[in-house]
Amino acid sequence: MTRRLLPRLRRFAFVALLALLPAGVARAQQGGVPVTTDPVQVGPVPVEILANGIVASESVVTIRTRVDGQIERVHVTEGQMVRRGQPLFTLDSRLNQAILAQQEAQLASNRAQEARTQADARRYQSLRGESFASQQRFEQAQADALAAAATARATEALIQQTRLSIEYATIFAEMDGRLGAIPLRAGNFVRQAENTAITTLTQVDPVLVQFAIPERWLPEVQAAMLRDPPRVAVRPEGDTAPPAEGRLVFVDSAVDTTTGTILLKARFDNAGFRLWPGQYVQVKIAPRVEPDAITVAGPAVQTGQNGRFVFVLAPDNTARRREVVLVRVAGERAVVTGELQPGEKVIVDGAQRVTEGTRAMERNAGPQRVSSVR
Repeated sequence: MTRRLLPRLRRFAFVALLALLPAGVARAQQGGVPVTTDPVQVGPVPVEILANGIVASESVVTIRTRVDGQIERVHVTEGQMVRRGQPLFTLDSRLNQAILAQQEAQLASNRAQEARTQADARRYQSLRGESFASQQRFEQAQADALAAAATARATEALIQQTRLSIEYATIFAEMDGRLGAIPLRAGNFVRQAENTAITTLTQVDPVLVQFAIPERWLPEVQAAMLRDPPRVAVRPEGDTAPPAEGRLVFVDSAVDTTTGTILLKARFDNAGFRLWPGQYVQVKIAPRVEPDAITVAGPAVQTGQNGRFVFVLAPDNTARRREVVLVRVAGERAVVTGELQPGEKVIVDGAQRVTEGTRAMERNAGPQRVSSVR
């Protein structure tokens, strides 16, 4: 008997399940499609220009010798930070010092000769007045005195040149900066005529970032420079720290006709050496702030056959389509124009599952992370 009743019980259970399914579907349809929303915001939004840039030093000095000599001592190491006036290299200057001693002795002889000829000139001048010396002998004495004075001055110039050569034997840093590679070590002989670089000195604080933007932004940038140089934010590739901030300091005098861009430069304090010359960075410049911009969450903006649109969750929990124009993307929000009111709920997640008039059920669970519109 149990075997005969078992198939009947299974058929009854199946029929009961079929009867319950429409009721469940009806209840789901009555609640609507689950969606998340984000309110329309109206307020100030910076007009941001994005670009790629490269870090550049304001000054790079190639250090070369100005005299011939053997490197006697290297006072620094490769990559070291140095201060202006700090000694870097010392060349052997003993030969110039010997030449200096010889020239100083020669100067003493020249000054003695000058003193003697001047005394002779004064003596012949007095004798000429008493008719004991001829005019010709007096003029010769004057010429000898002038020649001796000129010889002394020439020796003084040679001494000054030799002292300068001795001073050049010690090479000092011309500015604060970081040293590059040092291919030559103590014992190498360097010559001025060979023009060989001993090392380089690169200024790293402050630094410049140079980048190019489309020429259509030039009027915005020029207007901002007249008001107050706009701030520029940069971030190295892969850097998760807050962006470094600087000021725009240079707008090129001409647009590059091959690319349709204009070159700009911004200066950044770089005490922590976060920015490195030659490094590629992401650049963001905000020449002005739009006071009453309409913004929505980036993923809420969709693209259809007739352009961009969003779905708004109406008070009666139905989705309503609104046509918008995407002006630009500002961070994680999209700046748009259209018939949107502040505070209206724009559907973000679930917008692809609704159409005009579809019932929707809001299921926001705290703030949602929004990504940029592409």
